[in-house]
Amino acid sequence: MDGSLGLGETYMDGLWDCDRIDELVSRITKHNLESKLGLKAKLLLGAHLGRNKVISLFNKQSVTRCSKDVPFHYDLGNDLFQTMLDDRMTYTCGYWKHAEDLNEAQESKLDLVCRKMGLEPGMHVLDIGCGWGSFMNYAAEHYGVICHGLTLSKEQMALGMQKARDKRLPVNFILQDYRTYSPDISYDRVVSIGMIEHVGPENYKEFFTCANRFLKDDGAFLLHTIGTPKSQNKTDPWIDKYIFPNGVIPSITQLSSAMENKFNVEDLHNIGPDYDKTLVAWCHNFEERWGEISHRYDETFYRMWRYYLLSCAGAFRSRSLSVWQMVLTKEGAELPQYARAV
Repeated sequence: MDGSLGLGETYMDGLWDCDRIDELVSRITKHNLESKLGLKAKLLLGAHLGRNKVISLFNKQSVTRCSKDVPFHYDLGNDLFQTMLDDRMTYTCGYWKHAEDLNEAQESKLDLVCRKMGLEPGMHVLDIGCGWGSFMNYAAEHYGVICHGLTLSKEQMALGMQKARDKRLPVNFILQDYRTYSPDISYDRVVSIGMIEHVGPENYKEFFTCANRFLKDDGAFLLHTIGTPKSQNKTDPWIDKYIFPNGVIPSITQLSSAMENKFNVEDLHNIGPDYDKTLVAWCHNFEERWGEISHRYDETFYRMWRYYLLSCAGAFRSRSLSVWQMVLTKEGAELPQYARAV
């Protein structure tokens, strides 16, 4: 009756179990089982055809809605994320090419981003959707840049500022939506790592317009995002209800259309399979350290969070989801050598 929403909710309620949720979801998505069920089978199973075919008549990622939706997930509690993530609190896909563990994978990803943008000491860098500041702190510490970061999460900002102060880094957090931000300077580099998934198709053009406005004419913008091979304007119903309200994963078509007349694509890199390993590592940490935070969360939350991490791992394993890193320059800018140096 409720499709993927019902699948997730019945797992949360303990009505079914599976030794390998990640592998279950990987096989379901890889073989597209939904399409292999005929009309009669769907009716027998109680499938509610057309349930999610609703056209939105309003902007689900407006400034007001985002100010509520983002904290819904990211303000759950720093203790939850500290038990799960790497030491730098990097809540995006790691880069496992030469890494042995999660800490190495995340530092490799952060360094990859820095090298792709050709960071040099003294540069001013803007991070749109900076999270706990893992990129800003790494870039300031290892490349000598000055970083400003935009976030809508008070919990993330508080912990991120503490981490930056502890190392006396030139990092500044700004609690503000990118659409209302009016900086006094133009930035040498702009980066957005795992944030555009909250922007929504209705706002992609404005997102790229803002990034273009923030950036110097000879600068570079690196966009890191989960990607899907099929354009859509909604997400999985279970993920939408319990994890990321109103989040939407973009397609190449949607992104390229939105950046038209604003940016050239200098480099495109898909590291999607690395998110499978990252999510499995997060789930391992979460399960191993559950006892440290179980007094704040109940058993239903435990099953919900485990299902979230492993079902997403399965989606990346089946290659129905990717992770793209795009190096962009303003239209008419000269080709930077660093954009293809890694």
